[in-house]
Order: sequence, then structure tokens, then C-alpha cells
Amino acid sequence: MRAEPGQVVAGRYRVTDRPEDGTGVLAVDVHGGARVRLFGLELPELLVPGHPVGAPAPSYGPRVTARVAQVAAAAGRHPRLLRGLAAGPEDEVLWIAEEAVAGVPLERLAGNGPVSPYRVAEIGADLAGALRSLHEAGLTHGNLTLRTVLVCEDGAAMLGGLLLGAAEEELCAALGGEVPRRVYETRALMLGALAERWAIDPGAPADTWALGVLLYRLLTGHGPYPEDDLPTLLAAVRDGRHRPADGCGPLRPLVERLLRPDAAVRPDAAAVQRELRELLVFAPEPGLDGPPDPLLPVPRPVAGPLVPRQRGRRPARAARRETDRQLPVRPPRVPPRLLGPLVLGGVLLLLVAALAGIVAVAG
Repeated sequence: MRAEPGQVVAGRYRVTDRPEDGTGVLAVDVHGGARVRLFGLELPELLVPGHPVGAPAPSYGPRVTARVAQVAAAAGRHPRLLRGLAAGPEDEVLWIAEEAVAGVPLERLAGNGPVSPYRVAEIGADLAGALRSLHEAGLTHGNLTLRTVLVCEDGAAMLGGLLLGAAEEELCAALGGEVPRRVYETRALMLGALAERWAIDPGAPADTWALGVLLYRLLTGHGPYPEDDLPTLLAAVRDGRHRPADGCGPLRPLVERLLRPDAAVRPDAAAVQRELRELLVFAPEPGLDGPPDPLLPVPRPVAGPLVPRQRGRRPARAARRETDRQLPVRPPRVPPRLLGPLVLGGVLLLLVAALAGIVAVAG
């Protein structure tokens, strides 16, 4: 899969930058001029298990494209969800376009080790809000990883990868056919041993479980399950054998509930968002509870309202500062250089009035 600057792919998107590892490539929609981020999904006909040698290879492009279009139409708008735009096949590659904002992948920013629990709580609340929006629309994200989350200028976490995840799952189902073992083999080859993509249960509970894995990874600097090989990972996930959550700090109870193998006792996205926001009410001021935040913000254009943050007493102080800035500064009614003569003149007038009163009474 190659896409060089200046190349037009899917008959619509002109590539402007060189591809970045795993984070897509920036392009411009030649029809409307909008900036997008492109992801290319190869349609590997040779991955079909048991396909007869020499027989015509089936085409999966239309099926995967139709599924992506269905998901894009059903997904609503949310200020923490990157909007999936379209998908178009070209030769053996399906190009998927997603809203482009100025941000840095969470994978890149989180590479310096564990992150502060309260910073992780902020990120988790943003992601839980985006997942809640999808679940209310009857969708499952299925692709929540460090690579599909962007951190923006104001520190907000934006969740992308929805259409890419839908395309990958549909392609796995198409290549595997009706045989579960073939679907598993195809997913293993395409996705690898990444814990977030291997929830045991389907639907919304799989997303909240993946969120728990992501939070654990940010808090500790490593995943909760062994990821050396897929069979070992799946056995640990199935049995609920994750590493101790000692390094998760105040988020430990929530993370442990999210990683429970029984989906029925796992909190949903709305409950996760609510619990994280309640925790943030007692968050210390940034810079007072440890080293500087390693998740540095980057510029991005803000379109639409942002989810309000609750950070202890800071909103009240910020509101006062904002009010102070809005109040006009009135100039003094009396110039300072005239204040002394006016006071002296007033005293003399009072003395004259007092003498006049004495003369009038004596006369």
C-alpha cells in the first residue's frame, strides 16, 4: 500500500503528506477542499483459507464498502468522536477517510511511561463519552487502542478509527466465511496480539472492557495481559487473569471492574464517564501533584462545544478571572494631581463659613 504526495486515491482524495506509521496519511478532498486523514486497508485475496489454487479470487471490496457506509450513516455527532466520512476501493486497497484534526496519537505521547491518574481520568472520561454516543446509536466501536486516540490542543482526547475497525471486522468475516476457525485465523493475522481488540464478549461491553485495558496501559506503562502470542493472551482474557492493578492508584477499583470477564457486572460507558467525572472534582491543580504532564497539547481547530471539565475549585477561580477580564476599567473622576488642592480648598471654605457664622451671631 503506497500513497505519495500529489497522488489522488479513490478518485477523490489528493495526498498531501507522506504516510505515518499506523496513523494514516493526510489528504485533501478534491471535491470540497476538506482535509481528511486516509487509512488504507488492503483486500488480501490470498488470505482466504482453503481457496482453490487458480480459481478466480472473490472480491470483497463492495461488501466491506457497504458495511463502512452503514456505520458512517448510523454514527451520530459527538465532540469527542472523530467523524468517519467515506470509503472507496481502488485496485486491492480500500481507502477510508476520517475527519482530520491537529492532534498527536496517544500512542506516541504515552511512550514515556506511566501517566498521572487524574490525567488518565480526563482522557478516560472523554473516551467514555464518545463510546456512550456510539452505544446509544446501536453501534460498537471495536477499535479502541492507543493508536486510534488523538490528544488535541486543550488536552481533549478524540476517538477515531470507527470506520477502519468496522472495515477490518467485516473483511475478517468475509474472508473467514461461515467457519469460526477461519474467522479467528484471519483476525489473528490481521490484528495480532493486541489485547484491546480481543474482548471475549461482543457489543458495547467489549468497548468498555477495551477501555479498561487502555486505562491500565496508560496508568502502568504496560498492558494487563501477556501479549507475546495470541493463544496465551486469549487464555488469560478468558480466565480473567490480568496483572495486578497496584499501579492504577485511585482508578484501581474502576479498572478492575472494567476488566472483569463477566460482561453483566461490568459498568457501561455512561457509568464510567460519571465515575471519572466525580473523581476529577477532587483532582489537584496541574503541576502540584507530580512532574509536568507528558501528554503535551497540540493545536487543533475547535468545532462545537467541548465537554466541560470539573477540576476541583479551579473552575470557580477561572470564572472569577474571566469576570475580571470582562469588567471595564473606569478612569478616576478626579485626576490625582488635583486631589490635594481640592482638599485644601474645601478646608478653607469650611473655615470661611464658620467665621461668617460667628460674625452673624455676634453682630
